[in-house]
Amino acid sequence: MAGHATTVARPYAEAVFVRARETGRLGEWSETLQFLAAAMREPALVAFVTDPKLTAAQRAELMLDVGGDRLDAEARNLIRALVENDRLVVLPEIAALYETRKREAEGQTKVVVSSALPLDAVVLEQLAAALKAKLGQQVEITIEEDPSLIGGVRIRAGDTVIDGSVRGRLYQLANELGI
Repeated sequence: MAGHATTVARPYAEAVFVRARETGRLGEWSETLQFLAAAMREPALVAFVTDPKLTAAQRAELMLDVGGDRLDAEARNLIRALVENDRLVVLPEIAALYETRKREAEGQTKVVVSSALPLDAVVLEQLAAALKAKLGQQVEITIEEDPSLIGGVRIRAGDTVIDGSVRGRLYQLANELGI
């Protein structure tokens, strides 16, 4: 389902991004989409807006009421388009894809560093500098502890994965040995 949601959400996220960049409102759209995504993560709201007994007009009105004054005319139009095309439930994915495009446009990359042990500040600074040089962008690092790595780190930046973990090297060795 996640792959399908991404496929469905991508054109909406791209359209919002293009419009936000044209109007110089990247930050405002980011806030709006994050708000709407948070609303659509509420199980009760999702159950209500996906109730087949409701008309499209009722769904739209509910979401517009939830947004209230936080939604400008363009955001209201987005809500109506999502309701009309039965896509409200992909709002969290739209927001995530939008944020990725926004970071790219601002020359930033989100990087997730998984480590078996906590990393100290000096190592993080060196890692950030090395990743900035390799990726050619500012990096926003999120640290995750994963004891199953045994040692070392695994770095994910978009589609790029650098696996320097002991577990990763053991798997690689096992593959080479045909185990």
